[in-house]
Amino acid sequence: MEDVNGCGGNGFVLQETFYILSKKNTVYRVKLSEKGLSLAKETNGNTKSETIGLDDIIGCRCMRSKCKPGPSCVCRPSGRRAAAEPDREEKLSNQDPSDISAYLYIYAYVLKKYKVTSGVKRERMTITLRFRSFDKFEENMREAQKWRLAIKCLMKGMPIPQSVLNSDENSITTSPGGVERILDERKLLVLLNPKSGPGRARDVFQQKVVPLLLEAEVGYDLHISKHANFAREFVRTKDIYQYRAIITLGGDGIVFEVVNGLFERPDWKSAVKEVPVGIIPCGSGNGLAKSVAVDDSYDQNPVLFSTLNILKGNSTPLDLVRVETRSKIMYSFLSIGWGLLSDIDIESEKLRAIGGQRFTVWSLARLIGLRTYKGRISYLLHPNHKSPVQTSGTGRTVPLTRSASQMVDIDPISENGVGFMTPMHTSQSMFSDIVDPDSPLRDLSLETAYAKIAEDMSPTDQRPRMDSFYSVNSRHSTFYSIGGSSFQSVFDPSCDNPNGSVNVQMFGPPSQLPSLTQPVPESWKTLEGEFVMMHSTNVTHLAKDCLFAPDAKLSDGIIWLVLIEAGISRHQLLQFLLGLSHGTHLNCPHVKMLPVLAFRLEPETDGSYITVDGEMVEYGPIQAEVMPGLGRIISR
Repeated sequence: MEDVNGCGGNGFVLQETFYILSKKNTVYRVKLSEKGLSLAKETNGNTKSETIGLDDIIGCRCMRSKCKPGPSCVCRPSGRRAAAEPDREEKLSNQDPSDISAYLYIYAYVLKKYKVTSGVKRERMTITLRFRSFDKFEENMREAQKWRLAIKCLMKGMPIPQSVLNSDENSITTSPGGVERILDERKLLVLLNPKSGPGRARDVFQQKVVPLLLEAEVGYDLHISKHANFAREFVRTKDIYQYRAIITLGGDGIVFEVVNGLFERPDWKSAVKEVPVGIIPCGSGNGLAKSVAVDDSYDQNPVLFSTLNILKGNSTPLDLVRVETRSKIMYSFLSIGWGLLSDIDIESEKLRAIGGQRFTVWSLARLIGLRTYKGRISYLLHPNHKSPVQTSGTGRTVPLTRSASQMVDIDPISENGVGFMTPMHTSQSMFSDIVDPDSPLRDLSLETAYAKIAEDMSPTDQRPRMDSFYSVNSRHSTFYSIGGSSFQSVFDPSCDNPNGSVNVQMFGPPSQLPSLTQPVPESWKTLEGEFVMMHSTNVTHLAKDCLFAPDAKLSDGIIWLVLIEAGISRHQLLQFLLGLSHGTHLNCPHVKMLPVLAFRLEPETDGSYITVDGEMVEYGPIQAEVMPGLGRIISR
């Protein structure tokens, strides 16, 4: 298939003139380039231009309008669609033969700044382009598909085939060898823990994640965790190469299962490299999800931010830590703890129903009943280590706001690649109310010629109930992808091991450390005595509001080890706990942060817990070493 570099001599791949539905004497010059979609609004000789960047566009879909509903009657159900998926014949019979127009919906989530207070958030907007230059629907749809495929090629960084720009029929269909075949990516494997955090993962997936997957035309397989280590067993035993990524919906616990399931595979090298892990936070802590965030919009809507990251599909190396106890080997992506913070994490499980607030409540309890533990901690400093981290205190925690995007009533794409829709007026984004009314980046509905089609449009002011999710409370729920395929969370005997007690071999790179029964090398340093806590991490955040290692990077090859020895007062410890949300805890007396390559903990008294990524492990000697860039995580 012949390729082109993407842009012509004028710098634009495609350009067309459209007219806005509700305003006369207003023309939009729409141009597509490698930078994004340019909208130039011309009104009475005045021109205002803005561009939607390709990084902000998540998908686009071609659709055709439906027949207008018949006259209403008192005994007729309301206009909301039934929960059941309509059959194919009903969909085809609902198309409107009198409307020869083809509609291209472009979905974007643009970063916007607040007008009143500082901060940013992602705002959803929809650009609707109506193609009706030709007198046949097929020709109009071919033109719309040309724009759609060109946008998708640019989004993926692919050269646009010349046959697409020439509107070659074979290139804009799903026929073998067509561009659709090239753009057809593997599905997502979604592993959902329904009991994580406050137990709202199913609601989050139905209401906030599925709509974005539909907009981006991304298929998925959903599997709901039925017992402990379900995700671990699934990843270890199933063919994961049919998926482009493994997406977890839950807290850090299900991520821990997935990571260790990957290293229980004999083909762990290729599995880790080819199938990255993505996170949609639904738990109490969500430390890794926050560490992956690259801008402040995460704080306003973590689920939206994380889903957009996944749809972009960019992966980056992630340091993992190889952890060895007396009887097990495991891999950590987040933290290893002993003492105060581990006590809070484990003992607050009884308050899981209140979500992340459980950590605050139990912190006060442990502060009142302060404990110290005797032990020996040995560590190997990073050769290029710096002095303990000093922070500027500029970190901040932004209150979480709940929001939802609007969406048109869309049917899955039919066999010929054309979907059907219920046309609607331009929709107001529900993600923000701070958009400039004159900005062309509001939701737009444009057409290629003047026409009065308002009567063909049925207005809606909220997202309809999604047909792709039967019941949030159903134990076995059925999901439908945008391609019409059925994805089910069904009983799988091979993964139904409630005890999760199968003995399996842990693979991975070999350790460079001596065994736990041997002394540490002489180049290591050792501290012995009474400790309030020891906690390490290889990312910035232990939780969404806990900036534990401000200088950490996803793949810097460093374990950031924090030690608090006995002698710290309750007032100083309170300042430490309060400073965790801003990263100022490192300024407190008796607090040390050490950048290390490896460490060993040998507790000498009982009464505490040892945790790895928030999961309790056997109490006793434990050692850890960093494995730089061993994992892969989806990050924007």
